[in-house]
Amino acid sequence: MEKNFRITDEDGIHARPATALVNTANKFKGSEAFAEANGKKVTLKSILGVLSLGLEKGDDLKLIVEGDQAEEAIHALAEVMINEGLGEVHA
Repeated sequence: MEKNFRITDEDGIHARPATALVNTANKFKGSEAFAEANGKKVTLKSILGVLSLGLEKGDDLKLIVEGDQAEEAIHALAEVMINEGLGEVHA
């Protein structure tokens, strides 16, 4: 499953929101979660991986989840993105 976002937070995705995304991804042991941006794909289960994307306001981010709990995980990760004010769903 995939969901696309445009980063709306003035500070982009920094340590605190990256931690929220990683903690959420790690709750779903039956799934693998990835973030893809600017031609780079990283696991969402690593804070350093997420931070290495260097996401800034206006950047596009694709969340990708595979596995048994993919649907639950993608919804939970989308909630974090929206509730933390990080990004909005983007087609």
